[in-house]
Amino acid sequence: MSEPRINDRIRVPEVRLVGPNGEQVGIVAIRKALDLAREADLDLVEVAPQAKPPVVKLMDYGKFKYESAQKAREARKNQANTALKEIRFRLKIDEHDYETKKGHVCRFLNGGDKVKVMIMFRGREQSRPEMGIKLLNRLAEDVSDLGTVESAPRVDGRNMVMVIAPVRSKADAKAESRKASRGAKGASAEVKSRREREAQAKAEKRDAEADA
Repeated sequence: MSEPRINDRIRVPEVRLVGPNGEQVGIVAIRKALDLAREADLDLVEVAPQAKPPVVKLMDYGKFKYESAQKAREARKNQANTALKEIRFRLKIDEHDYETKKGHVCRFLNGGDKVKVMIMFRGREQSRPEMGIKLLNRLAEDVSDLGTVESAPRVDGRNMVMVIAPVRSKADAKAESRKASRGAKGASAEVKSRREREAQAKAEKRDAEADA
């Protein structure tokens, strides 16, 4: 992406000006737009050079670049931390095994990881792909509160695969886990404190009875 034109680098007679909060100022002469930028101590940045006339916006370009870099860094961090877990099903899976494997899928999604669900066909089962699609669609529906289908069921050799992505990021999952952990520690400390107070009260009661 090319560097946007800023301030005196904008070489057109008129521009469509957008204010710092997104408000539409309208079509003005470039000189007036530059004067407004200087008065507000902001940059005049060309955001849509192909428009007729070009669209420019009043902004703090240094702050904008910094915030954009921060968002990009956070996005890369979340992407790097997201793992692709794999769960394998048999086409003729019994209900107990299905619930067990569904629990694993829920745990992975709840932790912010993607899940690659694979159905392994045996022998003549390969002639019944609709049964695999039915099973995968059932799973997707059962975990829809935690994940969404990123890659629809498709045949991959003798298998059928589907990818489910979590509805929340890895960072959000970790933050919630830390919050829950702090809450549990706080509750544990409260229980311990209450027990200590009760033990102290009993000891004071025994001492009082002994003195009597």
